[in-house]
Amino acid sequence: MYEETPRPGRAVPPSESSPPARMYSPIRSIRDVAERHLCSGCGACAYAAPQAVRMVDDLDQGRRPVVAESADTSAALAVCPGVALDAPPVPPGADAALLRGWGPVLEVWEGFAADADVRFRASSGGAATALALHGLERGGMAGVLHIAAREDVRYLNETRLSTGRAELLAAVGSRYAPASPCDGLAAVESAPGPCVFIGKPCDVAATHKARATRPALDRQLGVTIAIFCAGTPSTRGTLEMIAKLGFEDPDAIDSVRYRGHGWPGRATVRQGDQERSLSYQESWGDLLQRFVPWRCRICPDHTGEFADISVGDPWYYDEIPVGEPGRSLVIVRTERGRRFLEGARAAGVLELERSDPSLLPRSQPNLLRVRGASFGRIWTSRLLGAAAPRFRGFGLARVWWSHLTLKQRAQSIFGTCKRVFARGLLRRNPVRPFVTGAPDEAGTERAGTATKGPRASQR
Repeated sequence: MYEETPRPGRAVPPSESSPPARMYSPIRSIRDVAERHLCSGCGACAYAAPQAVRMVDDLDQGRRPVVAESADTSAALAVCPGVALDAPPVPPGADAALLRGWGPVLEVWEGFAADADVRFRASSGGAATALALHGLERGGMAGVLHIAAREDVRYLNETRLSTGRAELLAAVGSRYAPASPCDGLAAVESAPGPCVFIGKPCDVAATHKARATRPALDRQLGVTIAIFCAGTPSTRGTLEMIAKLGFEDPDAIDSVRYRGHGWPGRATVRQGDQERSLSYQESWGDLLQRFVPWRCRICPDHTGEFADISVGDPWYYDEIPVGEPGRSLVIVRTERGRRFLEGARAAGVLELERSDPSLLPRSQPNLLRVRGASFGRIWTSRLLGAAAPRFRGFGLARVWWSHLTLKQRAQSIFGTCKRVFARGLLRRNPVRPFVTGAPDEAGTERAGTATKGPRASQR
């Protein structure tokens, strides 16, 4: 488990398999994962060990597991993407030039949902929703496991298994807030037929690990769809956004929309007849991303490498035309994903054009830099004695060396040195569930729930 420190002064990129030799205590339980800043909040642990683990909202960390006293969480740890990941298998025909930076890529498409309403309301071009609808209505899927705003606390999320069009469309659009869709995987196992799974890259990675240990789940996962992700802000981020818009009581708001209604869309909060909004830059760029937890900063996969299909924004445009309803970047990663997308195109639910594979790095250049920086951050974390995940096969060292400038490589190291101490990464941070209307540690009233995890319902 412990390996030798690379010799100083070598004029070659450090190896992914050569972390510093500083002795750090291993991760032995899900409680260790959560308290030592490695949890991605996916909820797979609650699915794998429901008697031992439940998911709650932590104001500053996101969705986090609470573990029963003296519980055995070995089964949960086996499906946890926060502590370790091996890169996904590479199918025949995957683009070799993109593999190290972007994972398996069979095809790259750009387009949008043929349904104009879905396209307009969605965060980009509505491709993920259109694919899910195709699965339900023509693709033989019994349900779609996804997230949606909670009906009782509108800025929090819950897991849902939708079985009809109306349910699915009620949840269209991104949710830039903590969510744990994997805690609903049991509903997929018990569904009357195969299901679509939609989640962030870490959620799909967790599902990939879970299906390897649960044959019943593997049989029931019809197709997995990942949404590109640059990190999930904590709930405090959304509450700060609500306050910035001038709403004093977050419990009284009727809806929070982070994007959509055009591309890229505005973050909009509604309460009664009052509706106020921020631009995408003002909401995500200036505010929400400041609340992204540390684990997201060291994630190797921001584009859904473990999915059958992944969907994101084609940000390569110099300027998005005024009134543009939305466009999606669609990446086919497996043969199953290729067949599913072909069926959706044949059914006319998507309008797509095949693109050159280089469209992916041109559309998401920041994500490649973040992928490379994660190596420097992980390496430095280990050097200083902070817990760090173990990733194999992602080519992080090569990306760090080849795609980052000298300044960016230095920033990944020295910036991490500062963060380790500023964020308290050497200390355990217990999960702190929060309750609606209760004051937080700063004495301000904030909302949440500690009484139950998200509901996974089949309707």
